[in-house]
Amino acid sequence: MRIYLDNCCLQRPLDKQTQPRIRVETEAVFAVLAAVQAKDVTLCNSEFLLYEAGRIPDEARRAESLSMLSLANEFLGVTPAVETLALSLEEQGLGAVDALHLACASLARVDYFCTCDDKLFRKASAMAGLDCHVITLLNLVVEVSQ
Repeated sequence: MRIYLDNCCLQRPLDKQTQPRIRVETEAVFAVLAAVQAKDVTLCNSEFLLYEAGRIPDEARRAESLSMLSLANEFLGVTPAVETLALSLEEQGLGAVDALHLACASLARVDYFCTCDDKLFRKASAMAGLDCHVITLLNLVVEVSQ
């Protein structure tokens, strides 16, 4: 199984853990990363994830994000096809960065593009023609554990 965790998933363990949802999603990230380390799951990294991580102003958060990304088994680069699909996804209502992530994952035909951003999940789930399944962190944990 190949997965792409968007930046909000990678940041979840670094968020304040005061809300139950954030704590549960943090545990989900840890479970997914454990599956990656056990080689049960292939984590995909991308130029876009590295770019976003590199722009995190807090040094500790940036280092932790890059550490999580270092567990990736596969790297997805920028291609003209990714840029073209991203523009199409933007026209359908996604923000530019979200469109780039989703386009990259779709064209790489990952099994699951995972986000904990509710707005992105709703919009991306409704889009036809993607070559990956859009999934939430909690649902991804169910898939990973099967």
